[in-house]
Amino acid sequence: MTTLTPATEAELCEAIAGSAAARTPLEIAGGGTRRALGRPVQAEAAVSTAAISGIRLYEPGALTLVVAAGTPLAEVEAALAAEGQRLPFEPMDHRALLGSTGEPTIGGAVACGVSGPRRIQAGACRDSMIGVRFVNGRGEAVANGGRVMKNVTGYDLVKLMAGSYGTLGVLTEVAFKVLPRPERALTLVLEGLEDARAAAALSAAVTAPFDVNGAAHLPARNGTPARTLLRVEGLEAQAEYRATSLARVLAPFGEAGRVEGEAHEALWRDIRDAARFKGRDGAVWRLSLRPSDAPGAVARLRTALGADAFYDWAGGLVWLCLPETGDAGASAIRAETARLGGHATLIRASAATRAAVEVFEPEPAPLASISAGLRAKFDPAGILNPGRMRA
Repeated sequence: MTTLTPATEAELCEAIAGSAAARTPLEIAGGGTRRALGRPVQAEAAVSTAAISGIRLYEPGALTLVVAAGTPLAEVEAALAAEGQRLPFEPMDHRALLGSTGEPTIGGAVACGVSGPRRIQAGACRDSMIGVRFVNGRGEAVANGGRVMKNVTGYDLVKLMAGSYGTLGVLTEVAFKVLPRPERALTLVLEGLEDARAAAALSAAVTAPFDVNGAAHLPARNGTPARTLLRVEGLEAQAEYRATSLARVLAPFGEAGRVEGEAHEALWRDIRDAARFKGRDGAVWRLSLRPSDAPGAVARLRTALGADAFYDWAGGLVWLCLPETGDAGASAIRAETARLGGHATLIRASAATRAAVEVFEPEPAPLASISAGLRAKFDPAGILNPGRMRA
């Protein structure tokens, strides 16, 4: 497959306009680490934004960052760390889970709408975005939003591009609001709780006024006891007060231990990146449910499918790993989420499975009509990542 590597937005416009005129379907990629997300793309050529790279504007005092889409995520995070700041949405690194290589880019994180454990407090990727530039399926450059927070006006294409998987346009630049890094961060750990009891502990913690920004539960597995994790951050005195107060809230569930430093950071990297399923065979699903419904749903899916699971966002997000046989559990999982008013996304499976089942939650007819209208408007020739989000 031929790969186009434009170095500027103008070159990208030319490449896409030419492909649109020739009706040549394109697979869109940044660093290539998330190409196995979604359905297999039906393309004859590829276009990479990796050469459209670099930090365009960074004003630490204004907490704003403007960066080219092909910039490696590690480069962005290093620049922010040097100023004691960070991206609020804690983007997942999919390489270990998907077995991919390369360098994740900031544009790829935005296009796939990637958000980590801190979303429970700080919001999703789209909530940190204040401006975008992209090239649509006609080869036209489009800008929306601004480079500072006060300039976001007009149609909100900024949030529309987050999680669009390159099907509406190819990102060239994104502007973000960023946040300071805390002076201190630590995790409170409860051991040995069953899922339902852990869900009650997580609920008690996140509804208490102590700014929990990470809440996860890892059920027991292979002789390792279950662990229930609560993260607090802030200034030195704030973090200590929050941790001490939260430990009192959690006292009915057991004595909470503390983890700090690199061990604390590693815990949340593993939650963020679904490291529990690293190197293991099987399909991986991500379910969004009411936290109170999650333990019951997991118990039923364990029995029906032999699924392993862990919980993030206080149980509102459930990760499942199960044998990739038949429809990889799609029928049972979607029946369960439909009954509970939730939804499910197939994150990891073979190309054959991803082509055969609905990877993303099926849209109701009115919403599907709106989505089709948007795609027709932004990409009338249907050349951008065809097949990735739906057949």
